[in-house]
Amino acid sequence: MSETILIIEDERLLGSELQHHYRKQGYEAIWVENCADARRKLKSRSVDPLLVLSDLNLPDGNGMDLLEENAGNLNGCEWVFLTGYGDVPDSVRALQLGAFDFLTKPCPQEQLDMTVHSALRSAQAQRRLLAGAHDSSQRYQPDSFIGSSPAAAQTRQMLQQLSQVPYSALILTGETGTGKGLAARILHYSGSRAKQPLVELNCAALPKEMMESELFGHEAGSFTGAKGRHRGLMEQADGGTLFLDEIGEMPVDLQAKLLKALEDRKVRRLGGEREISVDIQIIAATNRNLQTDISEGHFRADLYHRLSVFELRLPALQERPSDLHELVPSFLAEFNAKSGKKVSQLSPRVWGMLERYLWPGNVRELRNVLERCVMLSTSNVLPEQWLQLQSAPLPPATAIPVSPTSTAYSPSVPDKQDDDDLICFRLDGSLGLDDMVGDIISRMLEKHEGNVTEVARVLNTTREKVRYRIEKFQLR
Repeated sequence: MSETILIIEDERLLGSELQHHYRKQGYEAIWVENCADARRKLKSRSVDPLLVLSDLNLPDGNGMDLLEENAGNLNGCEWVFLTGYGDVPDSVRALQLGAFDFLTKPCPQEQLDMTVHSALRSAQAQRRLLAGAHDSSQRYQPDSFIGSSPAAAQTRQMLQQLSQVPYSALILTGETGTGKGLAARILHYSGSRAKQPLVELNCAALPKEMMESELFGHEAGSFTGAKGRHRGLMEQADGGTLFLDEIGEMPVDLQAKLLKALEDRKVRRLGGEREISVDIQIIAATNRNLQTDISEGHFRADLYHRLSVFELRLPALQERPSDLHELVPSFLAEFNAKSGKKVSQLSPRVWGMLERYLWPGNVRELRNVLERCVMLSTSNVLPEQWLQLQSAPLPPATAIPVSPTSTAYSPSVPDKQDDDDLICFRLDGSLGLDDMVGDIISRMLEKHEGNVTEVARVLNTTREKVRYRIEKFQLR
C-alpha cells in the first residue's frame, strides 16, 4: 500500500502541482482546498495520512486550529505547514502543537522534498513503535504467566490487579530466572502506559560511572569522551515505565541520586544546568534480600521504602512443580516454531527427570534446556541425551525406581568411604531441603578451603550454581 500525503492548499495551481509531484514519486497524494473537506476526511478516517502538508490561512479557517483539533487523533502522522503569511509566533505555536516543521513560501522544491521525506520517515518510525507496542500488549498479558498451581494463580491475580492501578513504584523479588522481566512487561503492557515506552536498565551490567550517565544523561563535554548530548533513560521513559533490573547492585551513592530524582520527578543531566521534569513509573527487580542489604549498609532504607509501594514475590519453579505440564508444551511450541521442528512427545522417563530436577535456574533454566533439546532433536521425541541434568538429585530407590542404565541419576559410588566423606541427615522432618542443601555447600566449602571451583567439580555442577547457593544461603 502506498504512503498517503494529505495536501491542504487553497491555491489551485500550487495544490495541483504538489499533488502531481508527489504522485510521480509514488505517494498517494490527496488534495483538498479547505478546512471543511480536510476535517471531514480526517474525522471519517477515509484517509490515514502519514503526512499532512497544510497551508496556514484557508478560506474557512486556520490550519493551526485544524492541527490542534486532531493532535490527539493522528497516531503516527506528521504535520508540515507551508504558508506565505506565517511569522515567528505562528511557527513557535505550530511547533508547540506538535508540527514537524514550518516553511514559508516561496519554498524551493528541494527543501520541501527534504522536509517531506524526513517527516515521512519520522511518521513511519512512530507507526513501527505503535505496532510494536500493540503486539507487546497482545503478547504480555497476565495470562502470559503460565501455570495452574496455587502459587502461579496467585501471582497472575496480583499482576492483573496491579496492572489496573496507577502505582508509582513497585519491587519484584524472587530467585534468578523466576520471570521478573516477564512480570515487568506484563505490568507495563497491560496497564495504562502501554502505548508509552518501556525502558530497561540492568544495574549489574554497567560500571558506576557509565550507569549514572545512562540513567540521568549528560551534556557534551561533561566528562572525557562525552562528545555530544545524551538523553538519559529516565528522560527516554517519560510517560512510560523505567524497569530497573538487579536494583540491589546499584552503588549506594547513586541510589541517593535516584531517590532525589524519584521524589522530585526531575532529572539533571551530568554537566547540565537545568532540571527536566519526567513522569515515569518505576518497576525494580532483585533476587537479593534487600532487608539484609539494608542492615549491612549495602542498600538505602529510604530508597527501599520509596520503591516498595508494593512488593510482589515471584515463586520459584520448585514451589510449583505441577506447572511443568503447562510450561513444557508452551516452550516446545515456541521453539518448534523458531526452528521448524515438530518435537511433541516426551517419554515417561524424560518427564520423570524433569519433575525430579530442582531447577536452581528456575523457568529460565527450563527454557534453555528445552531450547537445546529442540534444536538438536532429530525426531518428534524430545531427546533425553541433551537434557544434561547431571546435578539432579538422586531419587530414593524405594520410592522412584531408576533404570540401571541411567547416568543422569546414578553417579558411581566408591565401595569404601571414610567418615569424613559422609554427610548424614535426619529424615524425620526436622530438616527442610534448603537446610540440607545449605549444609552440604557449607561443609564442602570448609573441606576444600573455600575453593568454589573444586567444590563445583566434586559436586558435578558449575561454579555459577555453587556461587548462587552461597549467596542464597548467605554462606561465608
